[in-house]
Amino acid sequence: MPPDTPVPGTDIVVIINANAGGGHAEEIARDITAQFLALGQHACVTLARDGKHMIATAEAAVRDGIAKVAVGGGDGSVNAVASVLAGTTTAFGVLPMGTLNHFAKDLQIPLALDQAIHTIATGRALLVDTGEVNGVLFVNNSSLGLYPDIVHDREKQQNRLGRGKWLAFCWAALGALRRYPFLDVRLSIEDQEHRRRTPFVFIGNNEYLMEGFNIGTRTTLTCGKLSLYVCHRTGRLGLLRLAMHALFGRLHQASDFDMLTATEISIETRHRSIRVATDGEVNLMRTPLHYRIRPASLSVLVPAVTAVAA
Repeated sequence: MPPDTPVPGTDIVVIINANAGGGHAEEIARDITAQFLALGQHACVTLARDGKHMIATAEAAVRDGIAKVAVGGGDGSVNAVASVLAGTTTAFGVLPMGTLNHFAKDLQIPLALDQAIHTIATGRALLVDTGEVNGVLFVNNSSLGLYPDIVHDREKQQNRLGRGKWLAFCWAALGALRRYPFLDVRLSIEDQEHRRRTPFVFIGNNEYLMEGFNIGTRTTLTCGKLSLYVCHRTGRLGLLRLAMHALFGRLHQASDFDMLTATEISIETRHRSIRVATDGEVNLMRTPLHYRIRPASLSVLVPAVTAVAA
């Protein structure tokens, strides 16, 4: 589907996931246009049917010299548009319309639609890091092992059995824990090699809090580091024990859990290709996997007054 063409005088291109908003995407699009106009911004809003349509619309906006491009959707939609804007001077706005909205939360972008619109219209641009694996960008994280298997199985259940997303996810998670497959990986990090037998490997764009009640959040996206988290020599009960260590702030004491940071990470497995999750999307990638941080590669519009570390 070809992208919409912005009319002369367009200040911002807004790309909305047509599946977001509980079936009210067209109404939301009209509301977004009106709210930007009230703030003195002329917005061209596109309802994108899929990721390819989102990417094509963002590419066209960059070619046309549009100063701001925003996306309305979840972290998958954010990833799609960010993959186009990273490395350009175009400012990136986020309208959190997904389920989890990790990227928006970590940058303290308001979750309320009207406040997010105000942030895009009046906020400041913050250069944040992005991660990359074999040329595929991620703004949040990437993982191997249990999680990509769960997502792959969840999608099969949704397509074949017609189950809802969360019901399918629960069944897929139970199936993965029952199988509990292990990966034999060799990690190359800053001229050092580590061999691990593990159910999962998690790589974050900047450091994630892995202990306490704020687990899974980031305090900054501007430190220029990837974070690596991998458990080893542990079964199902071991995972539960690690979860309890994390909850009570003692994960750093666990001998079977590694946490470190680096600018580049290489991962080899016995498999020629492997499922890899990037911001919740799963793709089959050839090994070895080469991860790298791309410092200050994405200009994101954040609130003018924010506690995000510069």
